[in-house]
Amino acid sequence: MISKVSAIVLFLTALLCSAAEAPGFKVTKRYPIPGDSGFDYIVFDSSANRLYVSHGTEMDVLDADSGKLLGKVEPTPGVHGAAIVPELHRGFTTNGEDGTVSVFDTNTFKTIKKISVAKDPDFVFYDPKTKRVLVCHGDGEVITAIDPAKEAVIGEVKLGGGAEAGVVDGKGNGFVNLEESAQVVNFDPESLAVKHKYPVTGCKTPTGLAVDAPNSRLFIGCRSKVLAVMDATNGKVITTLPIGDRVDAVSFDADNNLIFASNGDGTVSVIHQKSPSEYESVGDIQTQKSAKTMAFDPKSKRLFLSAAEMVSNSGGGRPKPKPGTFTVLVVERQ
Repeated sequence: MISKVSAIVLFLTALLCSAAEAPGFKVTKRYPIPGDSGFDYIVFDSSANRLYVSHGTEMDVLDADSGKLLGKVEPTPGVHGAAIVPELHRGFTTNGEDGTVSVFDTNTFKTIKKISVAKDPDFVFYDPKTKRVLVCHGDGEVITAIDPAKEAVIGEVKLGGGAEAGVVDGKGNGFVNLEESAQVVNFDPESLAVKHKYPVTGCKTPTGLAVDAPNSRLFIGCRSKVLAVMDATNGKVITTLPIGDRVDAVSFDADNNLIFASNGDGTVSVIHQKSPSEYESVGDIQTQKSAKTMAFDPKSKRLFLSAAEMVSNSGGGRPKPKPGTFTVLVVERQ
């Protein structure tokens, strides 16, 4: 006969096991990519069904269905991210080592020019409403606005802190995480003026950011192992939910009301939006350690994550990718 204590232990164990794996999701494909360099953001281009995968001093371009390597954008020293402007057939990469943004032709992947910007250009995205490419800088503590048609800098947003991920809501608002101060800055993508700064209560080191624009909700991935849900209209944190370790990216599936947070510990934490004010954790997708950057295809609902086997650096510092192990993971719901 099972004692009361044993029954409680068994119940809690079952509960933890059931919460450990999000139902129906799994890694279905792996796209190997040659090379041994480090990596950062991965970007899905819905206009051409392509993946732009940062990889050391180049941006690898893959067919999202087959994983076929279509070409490379190079040289992009210390590349972080890419923004695609489909109507102009132009792409923009952020190159952290030389403080530039590369402009390239998305038909040929040839670099057209390099634009000098503030130091440490990192996350980058395109705002279709203002038709601007917005570059987030860490050490530079600004957002640089680029006119993609003129291929020139047209202004900056002064942030007063290092910028991580940014989003726009299509209603005249931009939002960006300040990592060190755990704040969200609300700015105007047109005037480039700061509107508000909101503390992310219950969060340390915010990184990934996604937006539910119709409901004015921000989803903020925090390295303190929580996802914070913020009311974008007033900065109030509605709730925080547990996620995995070393989160770097957050995506929102508006059709299924699911929030995904990709973590360096080898998981993607999945949160269900029951309503704009009510959320629940539904488990983790098991991926691969180091797979912390992620792209989302809103049509097919696939997740794409960059990963590699990491080995200790003999000279100290961050681990390095083991040569020949860099890959893109494809996660699908079965």
